[in-house]
Amino acid sequence: MNNEQLHQLLYEAFETEMGGVKVYKTAIRCAINDELKQEWEEYLGQTEEHERITRELLKKFKLDPDKETPGRKIVRQIGQSLVEAMEMALQGNPAAAQIVAAECVVEAETKDHLNWELIGQIAEKTQGEDAKSLKEAHEKVEEEEDEHLYHSTGWARELWIESLGLPAVIPPPEEEKDVKTAIGAARAKQSREDML
Repeated sequence: MNNEQLHQLLYEAFETEMGGVKVYKTAIRCAINDELKQEWEEYLGQTEEHERITRELLKKFKLDPDKETPGRKIVRQIGQSLVEAMEMALQGNPAAAQIVAAECVVEAETKDHLNWELIGQIAEKTQGEDAKSLKEAHEKVEEEEDEHLYHSTGWARELWIESLGLPAVIPPPEEEKDVKTAIGAARAKQSREDML
């Protein structure tokens, strides 16, 4: 195991969660669909908890949560760019701003999901206290991260379809079927025609 890279991943995961809080706070301001707004408010609360869990994970690895790393700077910049994009979108059409927000959430959650997938992989391949700490954190977070990514992707797709004047499934099939896996997301997407 390359411990230096593991530490970089943990720092980036922490920064991703911190940025995710800002992304969700801004996305909520963009939401005009009440169900979507409610979902993002729930995800904001979960992301705040994920930030706390990741901070504790850093401490278990005896890493300073305030240490600046090149990877953290990049992750922070990407998160700030997503927030800035939503802020710009808020200056225009509310429906378009909601779509921009959905896309920004998907972008943020894609990185977040990858971080936790990697943490889970490491937990499976290592032994000892470090593996135990990683596994405990992963078990608390992974299912919610799956939901965040797959449901948000469905929302972004259906909001776009609706904006194009085509029949949309709102809330999206991923939401209706409470998808938490990639296979479930694919099946839900395939079922959208039946749900129209």
